[in-house]
Amino acid sequence: MLSILAVDDSPSIRQMVSFTLKSAGYSVIEAADGTEGLAKAKEKAVNLVLTDQNMPLMDGITLVKNLRGLPMYATTPILILTTESSDDMKAKGRAAGATGWLVKPFDPVRLVEIVKKVIR
Repeated sequence: MLSILAVDDSPSIRQMVSFTLKSAGYSVIEAADGTEGLAKAKEKAVNLVLTDQNMPLMDGITLVKNLRGLPMYATTPILILTTESSDDMKAKGRAAGATGWLVKPFDPVRLVEIVKKVIR
């Protein structure tokens, strides 16, 4: 079973993401911020990381940079799911190594389509 790490400081968003992805047949590991997400990603390799941008302790772009610095995450798809939609922020995400950018509120069907597309 393919596993996905969902990192978001909002329990309700984590719950929705987790429910959506588990319903589509994925295993989901949850983390409440970038620091916890990085620790969990180091403990167990996942097939995809889905992270929020604005979080306490470590934001999404910093998490992406940290993950890309690890050999096991050099090519793993990393999606940023956030309310931020500015071109500047998207450019920073791409520069950090993010695979894609999804804007909240997300459409569950679209989320699953995108995950299937990038996880291959």
